[in-house]
Amino acid sequence: MTTVLIADDQPLQRFGFRMLLESQDDLTVLGEAANGSEAVRMTAELTPDVVLMDVRMPGLDGIEATRRITTAGDRTRVLILTTFDLDEYAYAGLRAGASGFLVKDAQPEELLSGIRAVATGDAVVAPSLTRRLLDAYAHHLPTQNPSGGPEPTTLDPRLTALTDREREILTVIGQGWTNTEIASRLHLAESTVKTHVGRILAKTGSRDRIQAVILAYDTGLVKPS
Repeated sequence: MTTVLIADDQPLQRFGFRMLLESQDDLTVLGEAANGSEAVRMTAELTPDVVLMDVRMPGLDGIEATRRITTAGDRTRVLILTTFDLDEYAYAGLRAGASGFLVKDAQPEELLSGIRAVATGDAVVAPSLTRRLLDAYAHHLPTQNPSGGPEPTTLDPRLTALTDREREILTVIGQGWTNTEIASRLHLAESTVKTHVGRILAKTGSRDRIQAVILAYDTGLVKPS
């Protein structure tokens, strides 16, 4: 059973989500939050598998709530709901640690499959779309280096444990390559690529592939095009 917390400031929207989710045998709603502060508090209390997080809420918004939930270190994952698929809210949500995002006019089947995917550790955004978001909105958030550019890759502790091959694969993950493309272009078995990706996520502390793409940007392995 996958447990879900719904965070949205509109009561009718929450009601609709609850009705949809509770019509499924494998999904159950643990609670509803009307704002970001409630979402953070209820996540700590209830530890749902997934938080369905609206971005625009009064007080603490969905982006900051996502950041607080993901940095708490619990197993809960966040699925962001946005109005447009390529807006700065989606970008900020991914940077805050969300495991994916869906647009609010998605079909019910898309929402259900997205929740299930996030609950199992998958990312609900294609790597190529993640790169398009980062390229489009990289100027909206400050870099980690106060001097204005990314930190040199040799100094970033998240990369030092990677082998040369793993760093190469992290770079092309950041460029939006799928596992199939990596296997074909680097002449590797797809099972080998999956093993490398799993080790990269573990060594770098990335929650999922989306966070690996962001890491590739943050450390300078990939530059905005």
